[in-house]
Amino acid sequence: MASGRPFDCLYDPLYTLSSEKDHSKANIQLIGDKLVKVPIFTSMFSSLIHFPGYSLCLDSKDPVPPLIDRRWRGRAQQRLEALQQLALGQPSLQIPPIMYEDPEVSGRNRYKYFARPLIPSNKLLPPNVCYAMEMIDPFILSATRDSKIFGPKLRTLGTQTDYRDGEAQTDPYSPEYVAPSGSVPELLTLATLTWGRGLPAGLAEVEMIERAREKRAWEATLPAMDNAAQIAKRRKMMDDMERKEWAFREQEIEKLQEIRLRVLKKLLLRQQEKQSELDAKRLDDHWQNHQKAKKEKMKKIQHDFVLMLRKLIAKRKNVMGKLERRDIIKEYTDFASQTYAPLSRIGYFPDNHSERFVVKNFYLSTFAGLCELEAALPHSVTQARIKAPKPKHTTTKTGFVKRSARLEVELALVHQALLEKKNKVEEPKKPPRFLEKIEKPVPRPPTPILEKPSVEEEEIELAVICLQKLLRGRAIQNLMFEEKEKRMELIQELRTTHALHEDGQLLLKAEEQTIRALQQQRDLQMHELSSVESRLAQEEGRALANMFDFLSKELLRLQEERRIHAFVMLAERQRRMREAEESGRRQVEERRRQEEDEIFRQVVKVQQSTIDSYLEDIILSTMENTAEEQAREEIQRMAVEINDIAYEMESCRTHLQSEEIVAELVYAFLIPEIEKTSLREKVRQSQRKHIYAAHQIIHRSTEELLAEPALQQETSASRIEGDPPAGTGGGLSPSDGPDKDGTAS
Repeated sequence: MASGRPFDCLYDPLYTLSSEKDHSKANIQLIGDKLVKVPIFTSMFSSLIHFPGYSLCLDSKDPVPPLIDRRWRGRAQQRLEALQQLALGQPSLQIPPIMYEDPEVSGRNRYKYFARPLIPSNKLLPPNVCYAMEMIDPFILSATRDSKIFGPKLRTLGTQTDYRDGEAQTDPYSPEYVAPSGSVPELLTLATLTWGRGLPAGLAEVEMIERAREKRAWEATLPAMDNAAQIAKRRKMMDDMERKEWAFREQEIEKLQEIRLRVLKKLLLRQQEKQSELDAKRLDDHWQNHQKAKKEKMKKIQHDFVLMLRKLIAKRKNVMGKLERRDIIKEYTDFASQTYAPLSRIGYFPDNHSERFVVKNFYLSTFAGLCELEAALPHSVTQARIKAPKPKHTTTKTGFVKRSARLEVELALVHQALLEKKNKVEEPKKPPRFLEKIEKPVPRPPTPILEKPSVEEEEIELAVICLQKLLRGRAIQNLMFEEKEKRMELIQELRTTHALHEDGQLLLKAEEQTIRALQQQRDLQMHELSSVESRLAQEEGRALANMFDFLSKELLRLQEERRIHAFVMLAERQRRMREAEESGRRQVEERRRQEEDEIFRQVVKVQQSTIDSYLEDIILSTMENTAEEQAREEIQRMAVEINDIAYEMESCRTHLQSEEIVAELVYAFLIPEIEKTSLREKVRQSQRKHIYAAHQIIHRSTEELLAEPALQQETSASRIEGDPPAGTGGGLSPSDGPDKDGTAS
C-alpha cells in the first residue's frame, strides 16, 4: 500500500487483494492511523505506568464517507467463479450475463489501449493500436468471450541494457605471438608497455617512441669501421649522441625536480592550511568554553538574584514583624499554597505511600493467574520461531568466504567511497573569528661563496677527467667488439656474398637454412621456458599477494582492536571521573541540604520561642488586668461595706471610742513608718563606709594611671631643653595627691 494513497482498497476498483484477511489488515492500518493521543490533565506530566499521561482514542473525524462500502469486494468474484465451475458440470444451470461498464476506448480511456513502442527495425509494421468497437446497447459480454475480445493478459517484452560488454571489460586481452625468422617488427619494441603502465599511450610514451625511432635511424646512418677516418667519424657521432642523451637526461631530471618541488609546495600549503584550521578550531573551542563558563556564571548570579529578591519581598511583606493568623480559606483558594503543593523541606515527601497506587492484578500477581493468562495466549507467542540468518557473503561448504564474494565486497566499498567523494560538497570557508597572527618570513641564509681551488686540485681533477674519458672509450670499444662478435656471421655473410661463386652460394643457403632451423628451435625452447617462468611468477605473485593481503588485514584488525581498547580505557576513565564528580556534588548537595534543614529548624525554633514569649506576655498582662479589675471590685465592695459600718458606728459612737480609734490609727500608720525610715537610715549609714572605701581605691588607681604619661612627657621635654627632670624640682610632692575626700589638695 502506498503511503500517499491509503484508501485505494476502498476506492480503486483495480486494487485487488488476495483474501479477506489482507482486506482486514488494510482496514486495521486505516484504524491505526486514526488513533490520537489525548492528554489526561490530572496526570499530564506523569511518567508512571499506572498513571499514564495520555490515552489512545479513535478520531471522530472519518475521512471516508459512510456511503462507501468497507466490505471485501472479492466475495462476489468468488461466488461467480464457483457458479462458472458448476456450469461446466451442469449444462442446465443458467449463469446470468456479466454487466461491464463502458470502457470508453475512444473517449477519456483511450490512452490505456496503446502498447509500448517497439524497437525500430527495417520492416514497417502497422501501429499496435486497439480501435474502438461498435457500441451495443446494453453492453453485455459473457465471461468466455472476455479473453478473445480484450486480448491475452500476459505479454513478453524484451529489454536492452545501457552498457556494452566492452565497458565492463577490465584489462584488454593480449594474445600470444610468434615473430617470423629474420624480421623484427617495430611493434615488438613496445612489448614492455602494459595496460596501466604505459598503455593507453600518452604524450610521454609518444615522445619515447619517437626518440627510439630517431635512435634507430641514427644507428642506421653510422659509418662502417673500415678505416681510421671512418672510425674517427663514428666516434665523433657517438660522442655527439652521448652529449645529446646526457642533455636530455638532465632535462628529464630537472622536470622531475620541478614536479617534486610543486608537490612539496602543495604539501606544505596543505599542512599550513590544516594547522591554521586546527588553530582556529582550538581558539573557537576555547572561546566556546569561556562563553559556556560565562553563561553558567550569569545563570548562577541570576538564580541568586531571584532568590535574594524573593527573600526581600517576603521580609517586606511583614516589616513590623507582626504575626498573622492562618487564613485557611485563602490557602484552599490558592492552588500554589502549601496545602496543594507542600515543600519537602517542611517535612512532606510526595513519594511516600506510593505503594497504595500500585495496580494489583490477579493475572500478574498470582501463579494461577499467570497460568490462565499463558493458556489464553496464542501458540505463536509462547513458541517463537527463529529463522537462521542468511550469510551476507557466498560461502563454501567448509564455511570460508569465496574470493569472488570478497572482491564483490571490496568493489562495493570502493564504489561507495567514489560516490561519497563525487557527491561531497565543499563547505565554504568560515571567516576567522579572531585576528590572525602574520608571521614574518624567515630571513634567507647568506649566499655561499665558492672558494677558488688550488693548482694541484685542478691538475688532479683534469687527470681524473682524462682517466674517465679513457675508461669510457675503452668501455665503448669493448661494447663495439662484443656487438661485432655477436654479428660476426652476418659480417661474414656480407663479405662472402659478392666474392663466392654460385656453388658456394648454394652451400651458404643450405647452411643458412640449417642455422635458421636451429634458431627457430631455440626460440621455441626459449618461448616455452619463458611461459613456464611467467606461470611460476604468476603463481608466486598470487601467493605473495594473498599473504600480504592477509597480513595487512591482520595489521588493520590489530590496530582497530588497540584503538578500540584505548577508547574503552578512556571511556572507563571518564566514567570514573564523572562518578567521582557526581559523588562530590551529591555530598555537597546533601551537606547543603542538612545546613538548610538545620537553619530552618533554628528559625522555626526561634519563631516558636518568640510566639511562646509573646503568648506568655499576653497571658500575664491579661491575668494582671483581670486581677486588678477583680481587686478593684472587691475593694469597692469592701469600701462600701466599711463605709456603711463606719456611718453606723459614727452615728452611735462616743468620745472615748473616737479617741481609741485615733490611737489605733496612729499606732497602725505613723509608728511603722517611722520605724521603716529609721531602719533605712541605719542601712544607708552601714553601706556608706563600704562605698567610700571603694571610691578611694578607684580614684587612687585612676590618678596613678593619669600621672604616669604626664611624668614621661615632662622628662622627655627636660631632656630636649637641658632642664633638670620634673621629678626633682617643680613637680608635685607625694603629699599633693588626693585627700581622703577623693579630691586634689
